[in-house]
Amino acid sequence: MRLSINGNKFKVKIAKTPKETQRGMMGRDFDETFNGMLFIMDEGQHCFWMKNCIIPLDIIFIEDNVITKIHHNCPPCLSEECKNYCGTGETILELRGKTCRKLDIREGDEVLI
Repeated sequence: MRLSINGNKFKVKIAKTPKETQRGMMGRDFDETFNGMLFIMDEGQHCFWMKNCIIPLDIIFIEDNVITKIHHNCPPCLSEECKNYCGTGETILELRGKTCRKLDIREGDEVLI
């Protein structure tokens, strides 16, 4: 699937089942087949963590195709106690860390899916 933010295009993998959502980017890096992971969730508040991730990520919360919250350059966590990154939205997009600042992606921007 493809999506666009401010003319920047991303190829995303979809995580919609509980198992896919739980795995997320654990132990993965982006490659030529995808440069984002899109989580399809119920509406409301959600929290993500970086347990067993191998690269820093930008975590973007989206509600009604508008970015409601961005957590920038979240570092991997290898311990049992990991920080939670929370926000509101029915979709959450993870991109390589520092992507939002590099491409000037901000809260309030529209996401075209």
